[in-house]
Amino acid sequence: MASQEIETLSAALARLPGLGPRSARRAVLWLVKRRETSLVQLVEALAAVQDTLVECETCGNVDTRNPCGICADHRRDQRQLCVVEDVADLWALDRAKLFTGLYHVLGGRLSALEGVRPEDLSIGALIERVAAGGIDEVVLAMNATLEGQTTAHYIAERLGDYPVRITQLAHGLPVGGELDYLDEGTLAQALRARRPVG
Repeated sequence: MASQEIETLSAALARLPGLGPRSARRAVLWLVKRRETSLVQLVEALAAVQDTLVECETCGNVDTRNPCGICADHRRDQRQLCVVEDVADLWALDRAKLFTGLYHVLGGRLSALEGVRPEDLSIGALIERVAAGGIDEVVLAMNATLEGQTTAHYIAERLGDYPVRITQLAHGLPVGGELDYLDEGTLAQALRARRPVG
């Protein structure tokens, strides 16, 4: 029987994606055995992130500064805007280093079953960014799910009155697949083969 503190730590780790109760207990044991090195580093890193983590007011990315490093980078193509569902999708695309424009995080996707409406997402802020001008292309990088494609179609309709080229990732992505779990080669092909919507 472990102490209450160790059980609490195990329970906290078990809530992380990809970790169940058994994996969390193994992680706690590994950390306890290396408490002078790994545990101290983990605690310090968590404390630093807790004190400095912010959401970018421009795109919705999570970073330690506002605007985030991507929005503040003037070397990026300011005329291209890639719209993603979540921050994990942004990170997956940016990690591949294939898209050099800016991003916009919706904060989810439209879903009648889950009660997610357009006003629950940052679609209004996206329209404002496009309406402000300076953007030539909007890349709709939604997940290849029914909800993702519904969201892409809705955004394409809302942007139809603006003088921007609207493209979306090629459907070489697996149906039901999520960007964060795809390899860089698949992401590269999907970005290269993007096409106009409609």
